[in-house]
Amino acid sequence: MTDPLINFPDPFEVLSRLPALVVRTDFGTIVTLDGEVMDYDLKELKKIVRGQAFLICNQRITGQNLGHISYRPFDVLELFAFIRPAAFCLPLPFGLAQALSFPNSSDTPEDQAVIILQAAHRLMQDLMDPAYIYGDGVAATAHKMAGAGWPWGPLILGAVGQNAQDYYVWNHLPEWEDSPPTPPPGVSPVSGPESLARLRHLLGPNAEDRKSQQDYTALTAGAFDAPDDLDEPKLVLAEAGTGIGKTLGYIAPASLWAEKNGGTVWLATYTKNLQRQLDQELDSLYPDPKIKQQKVVIRKGRENYLCLLNLQELSQGAAQQQGRILLGLVSRWARYSRDGDMIGGDFPAWLGEIFGQNRLTQLTDRRGECVYSACAHYRKCYIEKAQRNAKTADLVIANHALVMVQCATRMGETDLPNRYVFDEGHHLFDAADSAFAAHLTGQEGQELRRWIRGAEQSGRRGKGLKGRVEDLIHDDDEARRMLEQVITAARCLPAEGWHGRLGEGSPFGPAEKFLSLVRSQTLVRNHGASTYHSLETPAEQVAPELLDAAENLHLALDDLTKPLKKLAAVLLKKLDAEAAELDSSTRGRLEAVARTLTRRAETIAEGWMPMLTDLKGGKNDAFVDWFELDRIQGRDIDVGLYRHWLDPSLPFVETVLKPADGVVITSATLRDRITDNDNPDIEWHAAEIRTGAAHLINPPRRQSLKSPFNYAEQSRIFIVNDMNRRDLDQLAAAYRELMIASDGGALGIFTAISRLRAVQERLAQPLNEQNIPLYAQHVDPINVSTLIDIFRAVEDSCLLGTDAVRDGVDVPGASLRLCIFDKVPWPRPTILHKARRQKFGKQTYDDLITRLRLKQAYGRLIRRRTDKGVFVMLDGATPTRLLSAFPEDVIIERLGLAEAIRKTRDFLALTSQEDMTP
Repeated sequence: MTDPLINFPDPFEVLSRLPALVVRTDFGTIVTLDGEVMDYDLKELKKIVRGQAFLICNQRITGQNLGHISYRPFDVLELFAFIRPAAFCLPLPFGLAQALSFPNSSDTPEDQAVIILQAAHRLMQDLMDPAYIYGDGVAATAHKMAGAGWPWGPLILGAVGQNAQDYYVWNHLPEWEDSPPTPPPGVSPVSGPESLARLRHLLGPNAEDRKSQQDYTALTAGAFDAPDDLDEPKLVLAEAGTGIGKTLGYIAPASLWAEKNGGTVWLATYTKNLQRQLDQELDSLYPDPKIKQQKVVIRKGRENYLCLLNLQELSQGAAQQQGRILLGLVSRWARYSRDGDMIGGDFPAWLGEIFGQNRLTQLTDRRGECVYSACAHYRKCYIEKAQRNAKTADLVIANHALVMVQCATRMGETDLPNRYVFDEGHHLFDAADSAFAAHLTGQEGQELRRWIRGAEQSGRRGKGLKGRVEDLIHDDDEARRMLEQVITAARCLPAEGWHGRLGEGSPFGPAEKFLSLVRSQTLVRNHGASTYHSLETPAEQVAPELLDAAENLHLALDDLTKPLKKLAAVLLKKLDAEAAELDSSTRGRLEAVARTLTRRAETIAEGWMPMLTDLKGGKNDAFVDWFELDRIQGRDIDVGLYRHWLDPSLPFVETVLKPADGVVITSATLRDRITDNDNPDIEWHAAEIRTGAAHLINPPRRQSLKSPFNYAEQSRIFIVNDMNRRDLDQLAAAYRELMIASDGGALGIFTAISRLRAVQERLAQPLNEQNIPLYAQHVDPINVSTLIDIFRAVEDSCLLGTDAVRDGVDVPGASLRLCIFDKVPWPRPTILHKARRQKFGKQTYDDLITRLRLKQAYGRLIRRRTDKGVFVMLDGATPTRLLSAFPEDVIIERLGLAEAIRKTRDFLALTSQEDMTP
């Protein structure tokens, strides 16, 4: 049979016949290669586009604006992902222009179409260049994708002019190598003068001297002194106002300590945005990429990384065309990726929006499925490589949650790091709240069942526990007996399809029966509440039938825990008894499986089972327990019994701080400044409680360094007091007129997704008429990190978002000159918040959380000395006591909407005039 792709077309001949298409919400533009420009309203455009081929940029957004019209799109973004794998590009024509170093142009639809035309030609020229450096597997991958109907496939094959050979990316990746155990780090301290010298090196010879940054560096160096007391780290609480330069400030002593002592310092953040920023900052310390790769490692949870076994199995079994095309693009990326990170790394995140996020999720490492060293790709595994590299790196960039989980699950192990810097330290309380919680839910139970029993339905991978250990215990009768007992006992856990059985009232097994009654009690106690949102109820005064189900589940879990623990003990015993015969790989597998078995058993015995016991009335005052039915847009997602620490800083102190030798906790918003208070201890009290410092014997070294910015000159705060913020038409009108007054460059922050969507719907058309691009989280098919990148790059655009755009977002310059808050961001009155409110001071606690949120939101506005901006609160009921969240010298006015619009326009117009003054 003749290969239909054997006659490859001339790519440039095909491109010469393809016009570029740009579609807005109300009209579209078509531009041909010879310069003909045609504008159409959407109704006419749909008739012209139907069934025709066009060059486009971003198939998902184009299709969303165009509607359900069948046409033949050649998405230049996909071509970029193929030809420049692992390279950064915003998913817009503007992003293509930046990535390909095109000269700046205006952002009209005609200009966008021209960029699309030029980008397609440039990329094909790159591919055909003899110096092209991404050629490994091009023809083979393009051939497979062309067979799946990818329109670019035949053109690429025509460009490279070679026959396709079999190519599997997992066969072309480097293997990691075992290295000897690292010796414990030294204890040489880092002095202030040494740190300042390193700081000057990082800044370069032409940098301005900033005394506040130097003071900050000297302060954080104190955490790298030799420890004096057991269970008492050298703890530094460092509040650094925006603009001080804290990132380089703590990198200086941290990197110096690592070099002097042969140890590793972990730099932990709460948000992925700051992780990426940290990685970029370290280019100044390690300008040579090869050296940086040895010295710096980014660590994330397993679910962030591409699983090569998933990629192989899906590649061999994918039937749908879109899935096969995506697999080709992922294979191209995997060959040249820095570290295999699909979430926030160098993977083009917009592929998830184009091809479906669920397809990407199938490619990452899913809980309960990894077979570790039994995997054929174990020695090429991105996760294993990152874990090993982290042991010998100078600096490891991680997130708060990973550090906490690692310390909790590996407590007492000698190779754990003992020096940490926690940036975004104001989030430590929330991170600890999540990391140390216990959830006995349907999803958690099903995940544990799959980890033990493997995939019980066709089409799902998962060897289960038997597949992981069977070859290790084939000659051990006791271990095999324990294994069978574990597998049998795991039947008590929720099985695939438990959602449907609970909804139908036909649960199967002890766990599902318990969860079904939890769901019923939660619904009964929320009688009359909306069935659209999640529901919760206290785990108190429990119905008798639910108590009986809890007792039965407790017995079933006990039957599961005992053989789990015994199996772990047998494997450890085998390590000792056969020490002389076991090879390194087998020892590693035995140790890893035993450790995981122990951790799983502890989750059940120390987490779930006490929760069930306490339902009888034995309340533990250290915890808050409740039942919850988790819903998204009215659809049940999960249900179960939840337990959180009343004060999660307690386990954080025990597992992270006390075993450490030195810790820096830093943020721009650690303290809670209270109006008319002159006592610094009161302002630091909240910081010490929320970071765990209050639970140590020795007081921390603490200092607050003010921002160098002149807020009285650089910003204004307006509180609008004459509008009904509950009226969505009024709210949207306020956003519209303020954004027009600022000529874009506005960040709109909302406290509820429903309000955001309602306002966006009312804003889209009027802002489009003003040529102000509008982007919105939860509306646009673009992930939030990419939305922020677009907002940063497109100077006069506007972005609407919720919490994710309030924290950890760095948008310096004119791209952000107006910040609008829909209402005061009070904490949600959940059962957990109610309990903490009672413990930590009632209204004082509410105010603390709200002030920190306002302080974070305002902190997005002024990032440089040259920035100017306006912060508008559309809630006239904003209490005066909350205004201490803002800098002391900033001008705050309560006024009507019309005056706020006028003053916003005048202040920002004056700023523009000053910028143009020579």
